[in-house]
Amino acid sequence: MDNKKLKLWNDFCGRYFQDKLNIPLFSTNGNIVNIKEYGKNNRLILQRSEQMENLVIEEVSKVIQDFEAGTDIYEGLIYTMYYQMKNDDNSDLVVPLYIGKSEKFGNRGNNLSANIKGINNNGNKNYFCRWGDNYAYHIGNLSAVICPNHPHNKIKRTYQNWASLLFDNYPNAYPSNIPRLKKDVFFLIHAWQKGSIGIFPEFGNTTLTALEYQLISVAATLFPKSILNQEGVNRRRTMWLAWLSLYSVSFSEYLLRSR
Repeated sequence: MDNKKLKLWNDFCGRYFQDKLNIPLFSTNGNIVNIKEYGKNNRLILQRSEQMENLVIEEVSKVIQDFEAGTDIYEGLIYTMYYQMKNDDNSDLVVPLYIGKSEKFGNRGNNLSANIKGINNNGNKNYFCRWGDNYAYHIGNLSAVICPNHPHNKIKRTYQNWASLLFDNYPNAYPSNIPRLKKDVFFLIHAWQKGSIGIFPEFGNTTLTALEYQLISVAATLFPKSILNQEGVNRRRTMWLAWLSLYSVSFSEYLLRSR
């Protein structure tokens, strides 16, 4: 493992995630994920933990309040699904499984994104900052792979790969009413402020889009067997985009400072 990159990763997690560790993604009974009925057809889906939902509501509320007040503090949210392990010094190690973001603004550029709208009022569980119960969202699509009686056209290869990493004896024992995790799965989310420093401190202020590319590129190097963002993506292309985004941001800021 690249010790320099591991230090960058641990330092970044320590700056932004230290007070948000140990939040389980799923509601479980032991290592069995609880399921619930959802939608007009009462289809079975995986259940998020109450702690995870509370953290999402807390962080998304910061972004929505910022939008409503017009203070322009936050760009959106960065999140990761992860396993938790230990570093050599016994400190917590976040082993990312999937890294993503949710923007503050929607497609029109000045409207609040539908992915987060209403979450501050304990609503919008359909979309829920990309972790919603609907199909085309993470919980909904993973449920289509894991739980019984979902239409075949809703079963996506991407989430079959998720299931293979997360769930014991997949695919042989699935679909199932008693989905069993291989190990505990955790979740982090953080409201990203404009002007915040990313994983590479030497590049200074980092946009949310650049941050996502940075984190995925570093995670792909450190944790190649666990990071699910590599599905269908050439790693070299991902890393090239990361560095292009990094240098573009830094060069633009350099030009502004040089005026």
